[in-house]
Amino acid sequence: MGLFGTSAWAAMAGTLELPFVNGRRDRVTNFPQKGAMLLQRTRPPLLETPFEVFDNGVFTPNDRFYVRWHLANIPTEVDPATFRLNIRGHVGRPIQLTLDELVRDFKPFEIAAVNQCSGNSRGFFSPRVPGGEWANGAMGNALWTGVRLKDVLDRAGVKAGALQVRFNGLDTGVVPQTPDFMKSLDIDHARDGEVMIAYAMNGALLPLLNGFPLRLVVPGWYATYWVKMLNDIEVLDKPDDNFWTTKAYLIPDTPFANIVPGQKDVKMVPINRMLPRSFFTNVQDGAVLRLGQTTIVRGIAFGGDTALAKVLFSADSGRHWKEARLGADHGKYSFRQWEVPLRLSSSGPHKWMIKAVNSAGSAQPDHANWNGAGFMRNVIESVSVQAA
Repeated sequence: MGLFGTSAWAAMAGTLELPFVNGRRDRVTNFPQKGAMLLQRTRPPLLETPFEVFDNGVFTPNDRFYVRWHLANIPTEVDPATFRLNIRGHVGRPIQLTLDELVRDFKPFEIAAVNQCSGNSRGFFSPRVPGGEWANGAMGNALWTGVRLKDVLDRAGVKAGALQVRFNGLDTGVVPQTPDFMKSLDIDHARDGEVMIAYAMNGALLPLLNGFPLRLVVPGWYATYWVKMLNDIEVLDKPDDNFWTTKAYLIPDTPFANIVPGQKDVKMVPINRMLPRSFFTNVQDGAVLRLGQTTIVRGIAFGGDTALAKVLFSADSGRHWKEARLGADHGKYSFRQWEVPLRLSSSGPHKWMIKAVNSAGSAQPDHANWNGAGFMRNVIESVSVQAA
């Protein structure tokens, strides 16, 4: 089978079999500005990045970057000449900005950051939970270009007493009763100088399905906050009580958002900061390796809400660990490549494991978390290989 193996992620004619129940997915190429993607749902579109893409580098190509929308009515085109970004609410001077004004009148800002769906890897939850049954490809890393949110808010003049900033996009529901998709950040977070309004990713305009012409970028936080087709920013002087803040995207207020299935009376809070994760990218379950031959095992990792400190690799089911070599550092919120040269000296099965540790000391746990929404999976990843 070779290094990549074929058992767990078997590719068939136009389909891929993901390694969990009901894991068959169509490979599709019929979405605008997208290459081959795994189809989770057509409307609103959920498209997963095939995992082999992540072996090609730390920046996920725009045409292979995953897609996740909440509401089904998404504009199929946006006229850059007539588009306006509204900044209003608890401000001294409500303003409307054209795209030209955003580019011309504000200092450009760039940051490399991972965008990861809250439910990335939900398909692996056991017991299973409802929602988009993603494998590990509901994430991507890009170099985002735009302007600091702080600079735009300062132009409008945030008034004393502001508590939160709420963000809305151009997508709408099919029926009027559908809650408009809006997300909020506390005012200090919104003005921290890292949260930004992006008009480009990886040196090109945002693809339509990834939020053209503007999207919010919230480094280190889950993608539910990264509002796409952003056209409205409202400064609030009271806590946001909209559905998507108070009812949806809530997690148990426990370490790793972990509870026991059936557990009751758990305090719930809005999902927020990402956790560290690491992945194998050039080896899969069932791979057969040649005995005595040195192999470069590699993958990607990120620190979540802060920098990646180290990646630990185990060739013996977690009994012993050693640090992997890390590739170029593109910033604390970016993917980073890791690699380990390995020579198998004994035949038979081997279980390899990989663990990320961030600069705050948070490490991937030995056991998978569980919650009813299927959020925030970050368990240590492992693969089983054969030496022959």
